[in-house]
Amino acid sequence: MKKLVVLKNDASQRLDKFLKKVTVGLPDSLLYKYLRKKCVKVNGKHVTDGAYVLHEGDELNLYMNEDFFVSAEDSFLTLTPEIDVAYEDEHLLVLEKPVGLSCHADDLQKSGTLIDHAKAYLYRKGEYDPAKEQSFAPALANRIDRNTAGLVLCAKDAETLRVLSEMIRAHRVEKEYRALVYGKPEKAHDTLTLYLEKDEEARRVKVYDAPHPNAKTAVTEYEVLSFDGEVSLLHIRLHTGRTHQIRASFSHVGHPLVGDGKYADLRSRDVRGFSHQALLSYAVTFRVAQGEEALAYLDGMRVIARHAPRIFLEK
Repeated sequence: MKKLVVLKNDASQRLDKFLKKVTVGLPDSLLYKYLRKKCVKVNGKHVTDGAYVLHEGDELNLYMNEDFFVSAEDSFLTLTPEIDVAYEDEHLLVLEKPVGLSCHADDLQKSGTLIDHAKAYLYRKGEYDPAKEQSFAPALANRIDRNTAGLVLCAKDAETLRVLSEMIRAHRVEKEYRALVYGKPEKAHDTLTLYLEKDEEARRVKVYDAPHPNAKTAVTEYEVLSFDGEVSLLHIRLHTGRTHQIRASFSHVGHPLVGDGKYADLRSRDVRGFSHQALLSYAVTFRVAQGEEALAYLDGMRVIARHAPRIFLEK
């Protein structure tokens, strides 16, 4: 029998989601079987409904195979953190991710990811100890592609992660990018409204000029900051957050990103040192909803990337 007490960062979530986080390799079918068979007690009472919402201080008795429970040991514990912090307070980090580093583990990078470095950084500071947590770990509220540089938000606690995630969903975290594109757009300042459809098999998106079944609206505002006869530096504001929105949209209108081998046949052209898409997550501005007390102090704050290649920061 495993006994757990619900901590602050575990509270306000469903019982079944909590159990999935504190176990490893537990099949959903077996999890719900444990619930049906009354193998879970909360505060001494059997709970069979996975939708039960946990509260801080709840005591859980779990009559489950202990082999399924997570160990506190993790690779980040021995990792020397190497991160650039653009902003930090007691609730969150705004990190500057370099090109070539994955936000989370993927096929190309299993460990040493951005979130691993963030955990290691907070562990070294004494702000995160996995041995004292059960279901929560510092988490990224947004992500950018492996070969895109720039700002990523990291929540230090569960409530901050909830608020940041809701702000992003409601488009109250304004995201600005900078990109180098081939050619010069006809208009110095314009807004592109296109329709993007994910192609999961090809790991890219299809772009349409008009509404299309299964395609989502993508709105991208841009301003041309400079043009050197071959390449333009653009400042971009996202009004929607679609997969590969910037890369696919500008390729579609005839101005692919420098170095982008996915949306233009440019792999052999290494212009200005870019063998990957020349794209930077440049700035974020927080817009906290009226009446939202959590993170209210961030309202109007704008954080800018400062460690990017100088070519992005010239204007």
